[in-house]
Amino acid sequence: MANIDIFVWEFLGTAMLCLLGSGSVAAVVLKNSFSHGGGGDWLIIVLGWGFAVFTGASIAAPAGAHINPAVTFAVALSGGVPWASVPVYWAAQVSGAFVGASLAWAAFKLQFDNMDDNSGTRGIFCTSPAVRSFPWNIITETIATFVLIFWILTNPEANTSLGYAAVSFVVITIGFGLGGPTGYAINPARDLGPRIAYALLPIRGKANADWGYSWVPVVGPLLGAAIAAGVAMLLPA
Repeated sequence: MANIDIFVWEFLGTAMLCLLGSGSVAAVVLKNSFSHGGGGDWLIIVLGWGFAVFTGASIAAPAGAHINPAVTFAVALSGGVPWASVPVYWAAQVSGAFVGASLAWAAFKLQFDNMDDNSGTRGIFCTSPAVRSFPWNIITETIATFVLIFWILTNPEANTSLGYAAVSFVVITIGFGLGGPTGYAINPARDLGPRIAYALLPIRGKANADWGYSWVPVVGPLLGAAIAAGVAMLLPA
């Protein structure tokens, strides 16, 4: 597939992922939204991100449905895509995530405007640890991403419509089982692109983008992807 085609499909898929994922968080965080204050906030967020993965992956199917730099990295390590295409995937994923999160902001613009205090709305866009400790935060992201990537690499049906549905349930399970400590980025683009959007968007009274933490949701998932690829390659055929 030509690099321009890869870019288009991965851009669209990742944009849809972050539009629906960030929208799910916005729905429970922002006042004057029908989902706000209804209980089950974590359930809505985890399910929302999980089903967003299915939607985004289905759209990006022609390009391999990566929608995640960690997936691209692991597939490249496994010989599934040429290294020359990796920057194209990554650029599409980060820029798509930026646009998707920006569209989520646009959809909830009135709700953002009606918030008395937007200092706590950063979590709509990007992750933050419940307890800040960079070494342990990286370990958590590494473990969570390992689970996702290892499942993808060891399941031949992962890149099918049924496989996309299964991956979404893997992401949901990761959210329930490992999401508490760091918010389970498990995807550098899903965190970095929306974090940039949060920094640039005109949100009244917002907090800073917490750039000091921003490298953790990048390094942790890439490390988890590398370990998963290494373990998968050691398994008997």
